Parts: sequence; C-alpha cells; structure tokens
Amino acid sequence: MTDHPAIAMTGATGFVGQATLEAALTAGYVVRALTRREQAPRTNVVWVRGDLENTAALSELTRGVEAAIHIAGVVNAPDPAGFEAGNVTGTLNMVETLVAKGIRRFVHVSSLSAREPSISAYGASKARAEKLLMASPLDWTIVRPPAIYGPRDREMLELFRAARWGVVPTPSAGRASMIHVEDLARLLVVLVPGGEDVSARVFEPDDGRYRGWSHDEMARAIGAAVGRRPIVVGLSRKAMERAARADRFLRGTKAKLTLDRAAYFSHPDWVVSEGARVPPMVWLPRIETREGLKGTARWYREHKWL
Repeated sequence: MTDHPAIAMTGATGFVGQATLEAALTAGYVVRALTRREQAPRTNVVWVRGDLENTAALSELTRGVEAAIHIAGVVNAPDPAGFEAGNVTGTLNMVETLVAKGIRRFVHVSSLSAREPSISAYGASKARAEKLLMASPLDWTIVRPPAIYGPRDREMLELFRAARWGVVPTPSAGRASMIHVEDLARLLVVLVPGGEDVSARVFEPDDGRYRGWSHDEMARAIGAAVGRRPIVVGLSRKAMERAARADRFLRGTKAKLTLDRAAYFSHPDWVVSEGARVPPMVWLPRIETREGLKGTARWYREHKWL
C-alpha cells in the first residue's frame, strides 16, 4: 500500500463500481472495497468481505478512510421489500457506521427516479434513502444519474441485441438523459474532497445534450452503433405491462422487465433538471453519446456479449 488517502466504496464489483474503482485508483486513492465474493488482489485495493447488512464488515470497510462512495444498491427486485432492504436499510447502515466513526464525507449514488417516488417502488426506495442521508450530520453529496451505459453494462445490452436483430421496442413517448459510465465514475471521484460548491447538493449529471434524447432517437443511435437501421416499435404503458407479465412468466424472479420497471420506463420525462447540473468548474462530461455507444458496442463484440 501507499501513503495515498483512503476511501471506502460499496458496489465496487458492479457496472458503475468497476469504473469508479478505476477512476479512484487513477486519482491516487487507496480503496477499501466491499465485496460478497473473493476477489483477485489489486495494488492499492483492500477487499473487505461482507455486505450492507453486515455492520462488522462496514466497520472494517471504513477503517482509516477519509470518505465513502456508496454505489451499491438494488435496481431490480420482485417486490418492494427487496428495494427497501438494498436501498434504504443498506444506506442507513452505511450512514450509521460513518457517523459512529466520525467520518463525515459521503458521496451517494441515487437515481433520477427519486424525483418521482410515487411511480415505482425503486424510485420510492431511492427517495427514502436520500431523506435519511439529508437528515444525517454527514457532509453529503447526492448524485442522481440518468440512464447509464458503457462497457460491462448488462441492462442496456438487451437494447443493443435487439438493434442487431433489427427491431427495438421502446416506450411510445417521452425523453430521457444519458451518461457514459466513465463520465459518471470520474464525477463521483471528483466529488470526494467535498467543498462549498458540492456539499449538501443534489446533482443530476448527463452527457450535456439539452433536453436529452427521445426514445426513438436513442434506439436509432444504438442501431447505428451496431451497424443497423432498426425498426423502432413504440409501446404504450399497457403494452409494456403485458410484456412485463410475459417476462415474469418466462423468467420468474430473474425477469428484466418487471411491472415496476414498466411504470418507470413509461414516465415521459427522465431528463435531468437544468438547475441540478454540476458546476462546470467541478466537472463536465467528456464522452459524446453516439461515440460512446459505438465504443460500448465494440466492447460487447470483443467480449462476445453481442
């Protein structure tokens, strides 16, 4: 290990977490990272076995650190209890651990869905986690990413596969913002030191595209990334709910499209708020989305995912 400052990180083995771990190491941090499974040794990484329910593991995770980045959470669950345990109780356990140890700085990854907690159980759980953090004595910053894409992502992989087949189903109306995982990771690390420009703030970062993307535009951009001009099929909320029931019938608790997600996807406005942008002197996106999608498709091909 080096004498570099140490930070704690949850979710470091996931899609966003792996990119954030790389960004933190590049920035010179030692990372104490929570993991459920044995991991290969890495320079300047201390793997701590455990999960968000294990308070002893969280105590070990935060030993000697100056800040924490909380990425771990549940994005898909068969019922509200799954979201509550992963997103609310898990965050509360992290908050209580930091407070008990006198570690004040906390960067929390939430979701745009927290803006509309009545729409989905996922969004409701993210909103409750935010409230817990805001009520704490910690020096916090909340980041609400929009749709995240990039290498290693399994959520948007389905759309890339559909585009390759030539037909992409999307919600029939609405717009959404996008962000590349590497841009998001860089932001999370930049926020670690805190400061008056970022403390006690809720940020909604994106790729810089004003008013985001229509679902049709995004489907066609993904098609271009895989070298196709797909047919885009707009689905009403009722059609998406039928598709969710079919997915549940076919894949059970492993279904990707749940009724909760159908409600979330059908909401017409998942564009970041202009008033919640990160100050440009703190962070700006670097990856243009069309180019980022091409790079993502290339990664999928190289790793035999596509």
